Amino acid sequence: MNALVAAFPMYDWPEARAQTDALWAAIRDRLRGQGIAAPDGLVRRNADLPAVPGGIRDGSGRAIAPDPATLPPDGLDLGVLWRHPKLLVAQTCWGPMERGLDAHVQVVGQPDYSAFEGGDGELYASAILIRRSLASSLPGGASRETDRGGGRQTGIPAPELGSAPAGKGEGEAPAPADGHAILPLGLLRGARLAYNGPDSMSGMLALTRDLDAAGESLSLFTECIETGGHRASIVAVAQGRADVCAVDCRSWAMARRLEPAARALQPVGWTARRKGLPFVTAGTAPPETVAALREAAVEAGMLAG
Repeated sequence: MNALVAAFPMYDWPEARAQTDALWAAIRDRLRGQGIAAPDGLVRRNADLPAVPGGIRDGSGRAIAPDPATLPPDGLDLGVLWRHPKLLVAQTCWGPMERGLDAHVQVVGQPDYSAFEGGDGELYASAILIRRSLASSLPGGASRETDRGGGRQTGIPAPELGSAPAGKGEGEAPAPADGHAILPLGLLRGARLAYNGPDSMSGMLALTRDLDAAGESLSLFTECIETGGHRASIVAVAQGRADVCAVDCRSWAMARRLEPAARALQPVGWTARRKGLPFVTAGTAPPETVAALREAAVEAGMLAG
């Protein structure tokens, strides 16, 4: 096993793995051409992470993550991945970065979200999704209350909901051109929120901050249900285990292509645009490695201009 670690876990859906692997192969070969021993393949399981006897520690010797060998072999512990001393490159989220991860990694660059509705260069927004059949039955659904960039409006009719396909359908809220938040407060009030994780910028923190800017909070919801992933949140809403979720624009675009449950959902609002998920390397990586990673990522079209 090569000692260095590479992983692109944030959009690594099974149906897209061949494309992800091809992207990594192109980057790997560019890095090897510059003398960097890039690993053959991407890590997708704890069992594939090199062991770190005694656990992962920072420069002062403080334990910051367990030895990967002590974790369940299947699944991938992102906190361990991101802090692994042999990390060559991975993608993370600004939620964990704000909560201390930035002390252990270096940012290689920001991806370009321009190809996705809700994205603009390095900035992305989350689509606020609800079941197509549900809006009129939720508290406040008959006369939807919204907040548009901090300016609250009331009396806006709820969208007409039908059995529209997973493409753009009637009543869907388009992503605003100015990148401000559109919050359908009347549809959210009294709903059950599905979210991927508490430190996710796209699934929880962005929505929390936009609600706060509108004078609201998570108490707007009757229940907050952690699902472990954006795709799982979409499925939870489609199956009726939750009523609403916030999903970043790239994951929503993927879901519309690959997840059948997405056909039951539609965007009724958007969070404000924020910086997307950065590519990172170990904090101890030498400057020449960081520069080589940036060059390879730019050549592969992975970074915003």
